[in-house]
Amino acid sequence: QVQLVESGGGLVQAGGSLSLSCAASGLTFSNYGMGWFRQAPGKEREFVAARSWSGALIYYGDSVKGRFTISRDNAKNTVYLQMNSLKPEDTAVYYCAASSRYTGGDLRRYDYWGQGTQVTISS
Repeated sequence: QVQLVESGGGLVQAGGSLSLSCAASGLTFSNYGMGWFRQAPGKEREFVAARSWSGALIYYGDSVKGRFTISRDNAKNTVYLQMNSLKPEDTAVYYCAASSRYTGGDLRRYDYWGQGTQVTISS
């Protein structure tokens, strides 16, 4: 049974930083592209970042470029999202996702999803 478990969310003031983690189990992690998405209330789920199984391919959504960094540790079956210079508009539930054949921003191409972790940025 595949499980993706996000952690690290919380409440932070604007300008601050947070680091999210997503621990994967039940799959061969090093074979999967991993992505982060987010969904704010009343909005569609939005692409944040993705990194390929080897780590060589990295993509970011336009709204987070230069502020967020995705990394992964295949030995720990974990993908991370370092978020800096946070803004109130970054407030959302953040989800990690795994794809056996894809790395990128199309959420329809991901096979597995976590339950999400809430990130709230106060102004």
